[in-house]
Amino acid sequence: MNAKRDFHSVRNARLRAILCLALSLAAQPRARAAWKYFRTGSPQDSSAKPQPGFALMGGGPRQDPAFRFLCERSAGGDFLILRANTEDDYAKQVNGEIAATCPLNSVATIVFSDREDSSDPKLLAILRQAETIFIAGGDQSNYVRFWQDTPVQDALDRHIAEGKPLGGSSAGLAVLGEFSFSSMIDTIHSPEALADPYGNKVTLSRDFLRIPVLSGIITDTHFVKRDRMGRLLVFMARILQDGWANRVRAIAVDENAAVLLEPDGKSVVVGGPAYFLEAKRAPEVCRHKEFLRFSDVTAHRAGAGAKFDIAKWVGDGDDYMLRTQGGKITAQGSQIHFY
Repeated sequence: MNAKRDFHSVRNARLRAILCLALSLAAQPRARAAWKYFRTGSPQDSSAKPQPGFALMGGGPRQDPAFRFLCERSAGGDFLILRANTEDDYAKQVNGEIAATCPLNSVATIVFSDREDSSDPKLLAILRQAETIFIAGGDQSNYVRFWQDTPVQDALDRHIAEGKPLGGSSAGLAVLGEFSFSSMIDTIHSPEALADPYGNKVTLSRDFLRIPVLSGIITDTHFVKRDRMGRLLVFMARILQDGWANRVRAIAVDENAAVLLEPDGKSVVVGGPAYFLEAKRAPEVCRHKEFLRFSDVTAHRAGAGAKFDIAKWVGDGDDYMLRTQGGKITAQGSQIHFY
């Protein structure tokens, strides 16, 4: 019995020592995450006077018209790209590609690695000086985790309020609307979303950025390429079902396409196509582990060169109605399918 008692005494002492070490490590301040900064061009701040505008880019490698739009609005100033967790060489390469697209005072990239970066005064000063800000592709959950309710979010809202141009591609576009698919667990595909609108991967966020012309709107990207109509309808249904809005609109942009948007709501589609959806009433069925049943969703398909007025919600292209039932989507009132 004494041997057994000694064994348990030693084991308990070891456990206490491990626990004390763990608590000690947890109490120590964590090393500050180090953001990275790469700049091409002049090291001096520009005094250019930019013009407002928004480039809503669906992702993909062929986005030159949208970048030219942002460059022109920059008026030759400083063009700043925001990324999270990317390779240094790739960030430098993109800087050079944009610098070659149009004359600018500088092109720079900030690569975020942690939420703590968003309180660094040096980083915030760079944001304030930028004439144009572009939010790159990647994983939008990083942007939500790193920026929401931080000084970076305040700086971006201030940039918008001051009438400076802003763009986003892929994940960068996903966070521009009042509502967004935050992808906090993983991405989700249309069949999975339609079968279970309250599945744990359907993670939505709101009130991230304040872009007045995108109020009440959710965006989606790589749209036709990745067959995302079903999941977008689920996002819209959830926004209504959860009481976030009485009416929800969506802008979905295909790969290598963009919607070039003015602050007054007038826009033109480049690369094409883009889709503009609206729903004014809650879904018939939107429950956990049940197929979404949702009808009377209006859709507008705008091809390359088409104009669309977001303020009036009208434009060039085809109008039709969408409904979902049993995991399938049907369209009415158009000669084309829902894509």
